[in-house]
Amino acid sequence: METQCIDIVNTLAACLVAGGADPNLANFLSILMGVVLVATLPLVTVILLIWVERKVAARIQDRIGPNRVGPYGLLQPVADALKMLTKEDITPAGADRFIYNLAPIIAFAMIILMWAVIPFSPVHVGADLSIGILYFIALGSIGTVKVMVGGWSSNNKYALLGAFRTIALLLSYEVPLILALLVPVLMTGTMSLQDITFAQGGMWFIVTAPLAALIFLIANQAETGRAPFDLIEAESELIAGYNIEYSGFKFGMFMAGEFLHVFTVAVLFSVLFLGGWWGPGVEQAPALGFIYLGAKTALVYLALLWVRNTLPRFRVDQVMALNWKVMVPGAIAVLLAQALALRVIDALGLTPVRGGFVESLPQTVILLGVNLVLVFLFLNQVRRQGRRQRAADLAVVGETRPVVSVPAGD
Repeated sequence: METQCIDIVNTLAACLVAGGADPNLANFLSILMGVVLVATLPLVTVILLIWVERKVAARIQDRIGPNRVGPYGLLQPVADALKMLTKEDITPAGADRFIYNLAPIIAFAMIILMWAVIPFSPVHVGADLSIGILYFIALGSIGTVKVMVGGWSSNNKYALLGAFRTIALLLSYEVPLILALLVPVLMTGTMSLQDITFAQGGMWFIVTAPLAALIFLIANQAETGRAPFDLIEAESELIAGYNIEYSGFKFGMFMAGEFLHVFTVAVLFSVLFLGGWWGPGVEQAPALGFIYLGAKTALVYLALLWVRNTLPRFRVDQVMALNWKVMVPGAIAVLLAQALALRVIDALGLTPVRGGFVESLPQTVILLGVNLVLVFLFLNQVRRQGRRQRAADLAVVGETRPVVSVPAGD
């Protein structure tokens, strides 16, 4: 596709200058309008997400969900927001007030800033950064800061313990997350999210790199603190985790940031592995990209909700073992295998990734075959490990089982 990306800010500035406005004023107004547009969309989206998540959870768990305020309970999130605004704002006496009040702002602003680099169509993107992937990783790391800041500044031992445990989770799962992100970068040779989307015009990366997509999704589920990785809250163990001392609208900002973070992960997954805005007719009507991206995001988001409402919480040791014994080695193996396969494809002179469906078919078969081989090797290793563990368990049971003597003649 030869169409060049035109970001929103430059388009608005050009229109204002063409209308006779001062170039400096036009640039300022265009940037302001772009910021308002990109920031308003997540704020409006989070209201709907809360209703959707509560309804989906209710259906999975055989409940009704919100159904009183507004038609089908649609206005329930608005009522909840108004309730939080009127709640008493409590600050612990020994808290560091400045940092304590800053943590909720960081939590929500971090997610909104991610939307600045998301391509919504071939010609609609807030800012097409050449380091879009690096920008996303940097913002994701700020989430670790807001957890530590919120837990430490509250002057509460439970909050601090919750922050320590959450930091261990977030830092650990950032390793396989970054390794999985390197696969699309390796396949396209760019970190721009718009360029990565353009490269999937022939074949989506979920087909050519399914293991990287799976690792990325699982690692992000842990990063968002959703079940079965919800150690960030752990109500049964640490009351509410690092944000136990927050009330009213401050707690609401933490909660809204969590809802929006999950949806943002679904958007990024759609962009990186599901072709983003690609779909029939998008070249002739770029606005269709919004519809295609929204449909793909909705499917991924519902899948994440399904996982959250069906799986029980892992223990801390299970979470760490899954990461360092499975996720990290798997991500390294996938990255090395994809790099080797791409090198072989290049040596064979096959069509690069940016070709059409038919042109991309040979390299798709090779890359998919490499992933299937990795899956076979992994499952074989799991089978062997399971047999060894069962043999060890049976040996222990045999050693500890009491010997029962049976009288003669019985």
